[in-house]
Amino acid sequence: MVREKVTVSTRTLQWKCVESRVDNKRLCYGRFILSPLIKGQADTIGIAMRRALLGEIEGTCITRAKSEKIPHEYSTIVGIQESVHEILMNLKEIGLRSNMYGTCGAFICARGPGYVTAQDIISPPSVEIVDNTQHIARLTEPIDLCIGLQIERNRGYRYSIKRPNNFQDGSYPIDAVFMPVRNANHSIHSYGNGNERQEILFLEIWTNGSLTPKEALHEASRNLIDLFIPFLHGEEETLHLEYNRHKGTLPPLTFHDRLAKLRKNKKERELKYIFIDQLELPPRIYNCLKRCNIHTLLDLLNKSQKDLMKIEDFRIEDVKQLLGILEKHFTID
Repeated sequence: MVREKVTVSTRTLQWKCVESRVDNKRLCYGRFILSPLIKGQADTIGIAMRRALLGEIEGTCITRAKSEKIPHEYSTIVGIQESVHEILMNLKEIGLRSNMYGTCGAFICARGPGYVTAQDIISPPSVEIVDNTQHIARLTEPIDLCIGLQIERNRGYRYSIKRPNNFQDGSYPIDAVFMPVRNANHSIHSYGNGNERQEILFLEIWTNGSLTPKEALHEASRNLIDLFIPFLHGEEETLHLEYNRHKGTLPPLTFHDRLAKLRKNKKERELKYIFIDQLELPPRIYNCLKRCNIHTLLDLLNKSQKDLMKIEDFRIEDVKQLLGILEKHFTID
């Protein structure tokens, strides 16, 4: 009797950090591998991960500076070695770490002679300076330097639009580089023969110190998962079928007494295709809901106030704000 040899696949994907170092406070490096992958998968994952690392991770930076004593951006001030433009460029490079959402204020108040560094920035507790030694300006005379700052958390890159009206009140926008990942590369190593060829994906990540390469990898992965989750919601019925109004009612928003139904003419199947991305939610509320797999309006309506309050960092003020946003977008009886 001849028995055929049966090969059973025991392939389990595993990742590992093979190198990690901190070159300085504003430059961290990490090298990771993922294997074993079928031929072609490494390139698919590597390209998507690189784009997510560079464009989908939120960061914090200074986006505006204000001082009433500055006539215009390219002026110089007696007693300060740098020009106003050079000071703005130095502020642009300040590395910040935060758990804030949106914008907040900060300020610098220093007296010369001496050096003004990032250590002189007075900011809220939610904002942390990565490197206190970063240079801002040098005061050569006993003068006061007072600058108001706007700090913002966002993603990507935003070019500041300089309008004359901005300068009349001494307010100067700064090009915002929110990206905490400075660079990311991927490479592929193939091994095996014929149809058994497999691949190892190598990922290299450089960050600005506001988060580690490992943290960046985790956040980019979560963001990619969030982008693909809508495709996992299968259609339980085709769109051309008319929903039977007598068999189902809209789930009530149980976290507020005033909220009973959301537009009587809205059918349940329609709520499945309204994603919370369309509601223009504040970033913090949006991220809290996403972490709990709330992706559509129907998912949200199925949650009680008690369920929402169990979400990490979700407060009663957020519930009220969420209600106000729903009232703005929909007619609520």
